[in-house]
Amino acid sequence: MNAIVSGSRQRLHYAWVALAVTFLVLLVTAGVRSTPGVLIVPLERDFGWSRTTISGALALNLLLFGLMGPFAAAAVQRFGVIRTVTAALAVLALGVALSSRMTAAWQLVLIWGVLVRALTGATSTTLGALIVNRWFTQRRGFAMGLLTASSATGQLLFLPAMAWVVEHRGWRPVVLAMAAVAALVAALVAWRLPERPSTLGLPRYGEQTIALAETTTGRNPIVNALAALGKAAKVGDFWLLFFTFFICGASTNGYIGTHFIAMCGDYGFSEVRGASMLAMMGVCDLLGTTLSGWLSDRFNNRVLLFWYYGLRGLALMFLPYAFGFAYFGLPIFGILYGLDWVATVPPTVRLTNDVFGVRDAPIVFGWVFAGHQFGAAFAALGGGMLRHTLGSYTTATMISGVLCVLGALLVLRIHRVTPAAVVVPA
Repeated sequence: MNAIVSGSRQRLHYAWVALAVTFLVLLVTAGVRSTPGVLIVPLERDFGWSRTTISGALALNLLLFGLMGPFAAAAVQRFGVIRTVTAALAVLALGVALSSRMTAAWQLVLIWGVLVRALTGATSTTLGALIVNRWFTQRRGFAMGLLTASSATGQLLFLPAMAWVVEHRGWRPVVLAMAAVAALVAALVAWRLPERPSTLGLPRYGEQTIALAETTTGRNPIVNALAALGKAAKVGDFWLLFFTFFICGASTNGYIGTHFIAMCGDYGFSEVRGASMLAMMGVCDLLGTTLSGWLSDRFNNRVLLFWYYGLRGLALMFLPYAFGFAYFGLPIFGILYGLDWVATVPPTVRLTNDVFGVRDAPIVFGWVFAGHQFGAAFAALGGGMLRHTLGSYTTATMISGVLCVLGALLVLRIHRVTPAAVVVPA
């Protein structure tokens, strides 16, 4: 690896290679996380499990995914990136493969509700924030935007294909294929992702001198993560970040990511059409989130978040009517909603860095991201229960829209001492 670096030092900083490997890790785990969206109807049909039962397992799935974030960041500080991420991906591949053998609801809860999401929590947006802080001093917003966009790209690549396989071959080949992909990415991480720039004798991107290598801390990762939470909880901005990201999770992967394909089925659309619409949102989000990262390097991040949450809320309030607009309704919703699906992440990471500093921010952002997944679990379970009780998703959709409008107001109170400014990268 050092020979490759020395030969390309002047042409390409290895930070971009590390970013590309991390992008693939997040892309594949996003594909694994999106798999339950195409399994709801087949599992309901094959085993007779209720929508509430399946939604409950997925809600637990989302909750544990969020809770793992801060502990994963602390584990990386203790054991290193390579060991933490490769171990998580290897066990993830095994767990997903085992799910092809499940025949009872408790197995769904154990594998997809506990094992899969706990492990994908170690390869989530929190990992992206840590990699960006470790490898970049300039263009952090842009780099974080690219990594955040990987979740959209994961949907773009995997969801339509998974839906097609489910429709023509059943759901079991889907989970086996995703297990194989996760195993391949684990091997790639071990081969091409160094611990930090100094491992290769390089400075961080944007610096001229090589920083002293940080030694891994001997502190227990659980103690370290809880200590960071204890300090952050005393800061009011932490709770504003936490609750606004709760709303973000409730209105994205918790509700739309979990229930949109099933919602389309209520209106007579096939799983493939619903998945294709999500993929189209993924294309829009790939553009929107990358642009959001670029904007977060230049403009007031609170104002950016105000517009993202506000526009998302309006899009969700339009969704129940979009199904009645024949051909154009859903594409209009998909574009409006897709452009800021996770565009909130780069400004939120930037604000977390501003409030808590570069060293503590990855673990603190892990706790903020836990709020995102608490919201996702709330919406996954609540959306399923409201659909089961009321017979439609309309009420749940309107609640999600109203929460986003509330989030747009709350973000304006975060870190108000920061000038409206504007860090312009070199």
